[in-house]
Amino acid sequence: MNSTISTIDTAIVIAYFVIVLGIGLYISRKTKTGEDLFLGGRSFGWGLIGLSLFASNISSTTIIGLSGAAYTTGIVNSVYEWMSGLPLIVAALVFVPLYLKNRITTIPEYLEKRFDRRSQLFFSGVSIFSTIMIETAGALYAGALVLQAFFPNLVMWQTAVGLAFIAGIYTAFGGLKAVVFTDAIQAVILIVGCSVMTFIIFGRLDYSWDNVLASVPDGHFSVVRPADDEALPWPGLLLGVPFLGFWYWSTNQYIVQRILGARSLNDARWGVIFAGFLKIVPLFIMVFPGAMAISLYPGLENGDAVFPMMVTDLLPVGMVGIVLAGLVSAIMSSVDSALNSSSTLFVVDFVKPNKPNMTEQEVAKYGRICTVVLMIVAALWAPQIQNFSGLWTYLQQMFAILVPPIAIIFLVGVFYKRANGHGAFWTLMVGTLGGIITFFLAENDMWPLHYTVNVGAMMLLSLIVFIGVSLMTDPPTQSQLDQLTFKKEYIKEGMEDMPWYSNYLYQMIVLAILIFYILYWLW
Repeated sequence: MNSTISTIDTAIVIAYFVIVLGIGLYISRKTKTGEDLFLGGRSFGWGLIGLSLFASNISSTTIIGLSGAAYTTGIVNSVYEWMSGLPLIVAALVFVPLYLKNRITTIPEYLEKRFDRRSQLFFSGVSIFSTIMIETAGALYAGALVLQAFFPNLVMWQTAVGLAFIAGIYTAFGGLKAVVFTDAIQAVILIVGCSVMTFIIFGRLDYSWDNVLASVPDGHFSVVRPADDEALPWPGLLLGVPFLGFWYWSTNQYIVQRILGARSLNDARWGVIFAGFLKIVPLFIMVFPGAMAISLYPGLENGDAVFPMMVTDLLPVGMVGIVLAGLVSAIMSSVDSALNSSSTLFVVDFVKPNKPNMTEQEVAKYGRICTVVLMIVAALWAPQIQNFSGLWTYLQQMFAILVPPIAIIFLVGVFYKRANGHGAFWTLMVGTLGGIITFFLAENDMWPLHYTVNVGAMMLLSLIVFIGVSLMTDPPTQSQLDQLTFKKEYIKEGMEDMPWYSNYLYQMIVLAILIFYILYWLW
């Protein structure tokens, strides 16, 4: 494997850094207030929202992790990607109007309005922890792994610190608007770079789908696996994947923040559906190449190394730089989004309530300081991820601990008007504790359920606690229900006299049909 990078490729990567940093710092000149820093002045159109959602989610973590998983266990883990359109549809139908009507800055703010301050603080603390220790650190680890493929002498922790510092500069000063604009550029680079990679490796198999199928083990291209499958058993596909997706796309500040910055309800919904279509793309340009690489590089012990190996081994001079720029852009898009969302949560949910007389300029100052501190924490933790069996497994197991109680209080809380603050708080406490206990039991071979199936079990426990405690305590007040629970008239709001092709409901139907067709194809 060629482990060097040419001068041309280096120049391409450097040019990318200069352009992205230049855009971010230019935007920072107009970032004056807390709302500018955290929500981009609520000015984003649907195209920017969709591209930013895609770029922030499709990170180097995704590329390295999904390609590695496709190499070692098959394409089954790709369902987390192309089935994302279904929870995005739920977000557009139910949660986007609720969030925008209440003009919240953070998702935990919704919990304070719907339930109480306890739930807000607990959820905000968990969100900050998961975003920094899972999302940001995972992206930095994957990015360092990529760069080590090109520069073997790089030290993991030093590389992680360097990447975090670069992304942190324009995030701290430019805020969400800098994040979203650079994300849009990064999304395009990422798609182009990975598409070229896919075209080349498919060419090695004579552009024949029959040759692709013949080059992999039986069942490698199937997404519905036996109940005892180690990667993703079919009960986990039903009980775990949908709720993991719902949590990620509807309640995760890291993702939803750019939706909160939409200039209108329609732009938010169009952006969400656009992202749903974009999320189908990784199946073809990230997952399939990882599986096809089996014929080129049999016997690799570490699946996470397969994508960097394809880049260094297959691409000509110039194209290596483009793909590497795409991978670096993926790191940046994840890290900048995570840092901005975490600083937003910390300042809005913890600092601002204790300093009610803060000016907007002071809010922005605290946000920038917090961004730098969290950047350092993530960079220091990132090297520890190499102690886990695989990047993708690390990410999904961590999410499986946190998701069930959060998903329940949102999914049930917006429809069940008897649900109250006591029920929400104790659901978060008991559900999270249950997830932690079962995680450690599973790590010591004392818990039989796959982590995706365990999501379903913890969901059931959380549901029982939520409804039970709510019924045993006082009902919520009317102010905790007005504009905070679902109303069916919200579905068609803003769609009056709109052409059918602009109506997000029709776009949503097309997206759902496409997703279920892929499920049928890969059954």
